[in-house]
Amino acid sequence: MAIQNFEESEKMRFERKVAIVTGGNSGIGKEVARRFVAEGGRVVVNGRNAAKTEAASKEVDPSGERAVAHVGDIALPSTGRALVKAAVDRFGQLDVLFNNAGIFGPRPFLEVDEAEYDRFLGGILKGAFFVAQAAAKAMKAAGKGGAIVQTGSMWALQAIGATPSSAYSVAKAGVHMLTKNLAIELAPDGIRVNAIAPGVIETPVFNTFLTPEQVAKVLPSFNPMHPLGRNGQPADAAEALLFLASDQAKWITGVILSVDGGVMAGRQ
Repeated sequence: MAIQNFEESEKMRFERKVAIVTGGNSGIGKEVARRFVAEGGRVVVNGRNAAKTEAASKEVDPSGERAVAHVGDIALPSTGRALVKAAVDRFGQLDVLFNNAGIFGPRPFLEVDEAEYDRFLGGILKGAFFVAQAAAKAMKAAGKGGAIVQTGSMWALQAIGATPSSAYSVAKAGVHMLTKNLAIELAPDGIRVNAIAPGVIETPVFNTFLTPEQVAKVLPSFNPMHPLGRNGQPADAAEALLFLASDQAKWITGVILSVDGGVMAGRQ
C-alpha cells in the first residue's frame, strides 16, 4: 500500500499548482505543459502563433479547464505581465514559470547583422528576463515561494563548428547567468531558479531553417555526438524541467543541469 501511495503521489506532483509555459505550443514546451497537466496542474500555454497556440492548449487539455492559451511575443516586456495576469485571473495563482521560449538557426559570425543579433537577444534573453521578472513579482507578492525553470543550451557551454551559432550562444549564456543571479536574489522569497542545458533535441525548431528532406538527413548525423548514442527527444528535456520545478528539487537552486546525452562529459 505504501508503494502504491508513493507512486500515486509521484504522478500528481503538481496538483493544485499553476504554471506558465512560454514557447508552449510545440516541442519541449508542449511536452512540459502536457505533463504538468497530467500530473495535476494547470497551465497557461504561450506562443506567438495564435492558431498553433490554441491547438496546443486544446491538445494539452481538451476540456479547456486546466489549460488556457495566451498569444504573445515574449520579446515584449508587456507579454510577461499579461501572462502572469492571465494565470492569476484564470487560475487564481502562479507557482511555476517554465521560461522555455526561444529561437534557433545557425549562421556564421561574419554573416550576422544587427537585426539578426537583436532577434536572438530579444527572443531569448530579453524575453526570459522580463517574463521571469513579472513572474517573480507575483510569486513574491503571494508569499508562497515558487519555481522558475529556464531552458538554456549546450551551445552556451561550448561552441560546435557544425552549427555556428554565436548570437544564439551569447543569448543562451545570458540565460544561464540570469539563472544564477536570480537564484541568489530570489532565495529569500523562497523562489528557486534553475535551468537545463539541452544537447540536440529533435523538435520542430529544425524545420524553421531546414527543409523536411534536410531534417531527415541532418538530424541523424548528430546521434554519434552524444556519448549515449542518440539525440534527445522533447520528453528527455521535459523530464528534467519538471523535476526542477517540483518539490523533489526543493533544495536545488542556481543549477544549470546538462541534459545532453553526455556531451559535456567529454569526447569518446
